[in-house]
Amino acid sequence: MMKMLPFLQSGPIGIRKESKDCIEENRQLGNPSTSVAEQVPVCPEPSEDWSKDQVKKSEKQEAACRHSRTSSITSNGSCASAGESPEKGKKGLIGILKSALKKKKDSKPLSVKQIMDLIEENKFPDAAQHLIVLEKSLSIKSEEELKTSQQDIESVYEILKRKVFDILKDSVLLAAAKPDLLQQAVDALKEQEKEDQNYLSESLPDQNMQSRPRKWKEVWMATVKESVETRMKDTRRTPTTENLSTAGQNLLHMGKTMKEDLTVVVQLIKQLYPPEFNVCSTYAELYHNYFASQLKKTAESQLEDKDIYLLLSWVHNIYPNDIRKDRVLAKELEKVKLGSLLPSSLIKELEKKYLGSEEATVKNCLSRCLETEIQRWKKDQEPEKLDGHFHSELAILAIQNIHGGQKRADALSAALGEEISPCLSRELAAFLKSYKDAFEDFKEKNKKQRFYKPILIANINNCRNFRDYAEKNIAEKDDDKVSILSTLSDIENSGFDVLLQQLFAQLKPIYKKFTENKWDSSDEIMNEIIKTTRKYISDFQTLNDPFYKAVIEKIHVHLVKEYIVRLLKRRVSLKSPAQQQNLAQNVSKNAAALETFCTNHVPSVSVCRKPVQKEDA
Repeated sequence: MMKMLPFLQSGPIGIRKESKDCIEENRQLGNPSTSVAEQVPVCPEPSEDWSKDQVKKSEKQEAACRHSRTSSITSNGSCASAGESPEKGKKGLIGILKSALKKKKDSKPLSVKQIMDLIEENKFPDAAQHLIVLEKSLSIKSEEELKTSQQDIESVYEILKRKVFDILKDSVLLAAAKPDLLQQAVDALKEQEKEDQNYLSESLPDQNMQSRPRKWKEVWMATVKESVETRMKDTRRTPTTENLSTAGQNLLHMGKTMKEDLTVVVQLIKQLYPPEFNVCSTYAELYHNYFASQLKKTAESQLEDKDIYLLLSWVHNIYPNDIRKDRVLAKELEKVKLGSLLPSSLIKELEKKYLGSEEATVKNCLSRCLETEIQRWKKDQEPEKLDGHFHSELAILAIQNIHGGQKRADALSAALGEEISPCLSRELAAFLKSYKDAFEDFKEKNKKQRFYKPILIANINNCRNFRDYAEKNIAEKDDDKVSILSTLSDIENSGFDVLLQQLFAQLKPIYKKFTENKWDSSDEIMNEIIKTTRKYISDFQTLNDPFYKAVIEKIHVHLVKEYIVRLLKRRVSLKSPAQQQNLAQNVSKNAAALETFCTNHVPSVSVCRKPVQKEDA
């Protein structure tokens, strides 16, 4: 009782010092932002044997100075106006004491059982908050007053922790299915992280709080990592794709999982966490690191050629373009320095293997194409016709293989496309030389075949496709381009020579008549030459247009050349101007007849144009 006298009798007019302390404590009790652990009043408790005189004395003092107060303390911690009655003032002081006692009683921490009930109800943040209060209450109580042991609290913490992190581990699955449950788990994590930060920020941390900091954020990081690895390993979730090897199927699963899961993180999970958790970066780095580690193991193992290409496709194309530049992920992933899936040295090693295998693949395919064509020649079957021209699939198949190799390299990277281009040109040049040798062998050994000439024409027509491809796709600086075009010219001219050989043989005796007969009969001889030539020309119309024009040019050149030769071999004596004029007219007339004949058969050809050949006109 003696201790309470200063509280009631001393202090300036208005609010006494001790009364102010009570007000402040009462305000804290009424402040919702103050934690439950901090809501314990420090006002001294009144003794039951106070005298009525002391209480009355106090009441008179309060009433005497009430007019000077701006407000008086009410039972809920607010201030009353100066016009309040003495009875109300009396209630105010007593109310403070009673309210403080009541609030002290009400702020008692929840029991372990009550907190467990909150956990069972999935109210994780509430459970976390009350555990923090209970934890703090232990630190300010004596051992005799301790009703709940630290061991009990730790047991509850473990249960809460297990439930929270079991949910956080399945965040990707629960984000859409049970977002409220996931939010409860995240909020509990946030409460613990906040309390750790508060503890660490204290100048003199409570030595009794040995369990702090609890480092739930570190546990969260480990949980996310475990979740990522589990999902990336579970290949059963990705349907098997036909024609994919085991390595290829694993790559497909990891890439698909990473893209789909990060999309969920960006769209649904990120918003549940505060910025300092760096959720997107954390998930992205963990997925990337796991993907990269598995890719490295695969790259260092024994791989088939198609798996090497697939691996490089992920490194150069699929991962940087389809995942990192995905419209949903790009903005977030730009903030993270993920790097390449493989070290540059390992990428170079894989690229070297790929270039070698690609070149070998193209070479083998070209060899098989040629062998198939040779076997077709031996069957002595008429070649197919395409738009009225004899046709062979050899050029199409060969070019498709060359172009396919180039296209596959270009798809990986522009650098690989440039690197493989001369390799493919070299293979094409070697293939055409083999083709030329096989063609020459066929010409010499199969002259008696029924479809000998149609097969020759079909192979001449092949050269057009090869030439078009080389001129459009092989760089001028490539040394193999000259070799390719030269070999094609050899094949063309070799074919032309065989086709024209019989015609020229039949024309030879007719041309001899120019030297044996008089010039007056030259018109008849020229008509016979044109008639014989016309008969053969009809067989050449199955050549593609450029080659048909070329063969007509060859015929025209040959006719003119033979005519001039015969003209020069004939011994004539033209003494009079009339005879000379007559000869000139005959020569001019015959030349015009040849020109007209050739021009009429190929209207668009220029008779002065040199054909694709090595022979001089």
